Amino acid sequence: MTDSPVLAPPPGRRGRRNLLRAAVLLCFFAFAAVALARSWPEVRPALAHLSVASIGLATLAVLAGLFTSFLGWRAVLAEYGGKLPLAGGLRVFFLGQLGKYLPGSVWPAVAQMELGRGYRVPRRVSAAAVAIFMLLILGTGLLVAAVSLPLLGPAALPQYWWTLAALPVAVAVLYPPVLNRLVALTLRLLRREPMPSPLSVAGIARAGGWSLAAWGLWGVHIWILGVGVGAGGPGLLWLATGAFAAAWTLGFVLVLVPAGAVVREAALIVLLRPSMSAGQATVVALASRVLLTVGDLGWGLIALLAERRRRRGRGGPVPIGRGPDRVGTED
Repeated sequence: MTDSPVLAPPPGRRGRRNLLRAAVLLCFFAFAAVALARSWPEVRPALAHLSVASIGLATLAVLAGLFTSFLGWRAVLAEYGGKLPLAGGLRVFFLGQLGKYLPGSVWPAVAQMELGRGYRVPRRVSAAAVAIFMLLILGTGLLVAAVSLPLLGPAALPQYWWTLAALPVAVAVLYPPVLNRLVALTLRLLRREPMPSPLSVAGIARAGGWSLAAWGLWGVHIWILGVGVGAGGPGLLWLATGAFAAAWTLGFVLVLVPAGAVVREAALIVLLRPSMSAGQATVVALASRVLLTVGDLGWGLIALLAERRRRRGRGGPVPIGRGPDRVGTED
């Protein structure tokens, strides 16, 4: 097993991906510059008010939220018999999640399919696990956003009414008997072997609980940043959580935008306005993007270091398929 997260792409494709990453960075920096310039008289005091302690606490909340989301994915994978060691699970999940910074929502699945091969996890299991995990994150995010709509201002309901319409669909799709049939139908159409075991209500509920915990922690990081720039109010934590969930789901739906770049920040600024000024909301949205990117990269580095330490202790990689944790043959 090598340390590369996915199979090396051809030189031409690798060049196109580098151009896409550069374009995304340029778009984000351009958006940040325009947003800061428009609200600079309000941004300047907000930036001066933001302390190192606030940034540190918000970073901890981001890291904790990312870890609980990992536990949600791990719970789904365990439903299919994929019991990865902690270090290996961290490596597969967090290195695979870096694929979300490419246009489209399929790259985390592609990366995790390749990474999972090092542990004898069949591609169909990896693909199903990440797809169901994304549905859970999206479904629970829609739930949080829908519950929080009354706090997001008078313009939120006309603009985000689709969260209320999509929520029943997400709940129906995530109901295990329905989900098992959809997975089985997809595998039949693709001419793949069936899953090793069906999803259970308890397993999906467990993964959904971890997903809701992740949304709560991500809302805490927005709340900490909001308090840090001088915002307040009794409903700020609830509003911050709902605003972030609504902005994130909008960025996710627009699959051509890598990791919801720019779209999420623009929506978050608008949705935070009922509780803070334009300058404060701009600082919070841009700081949130930076901290979440740092969190993704930080967990990816931790995963690599943990996996290398485990391999040195065992004298080399030990795929889970060679023991009782085997989930099935590779496909």
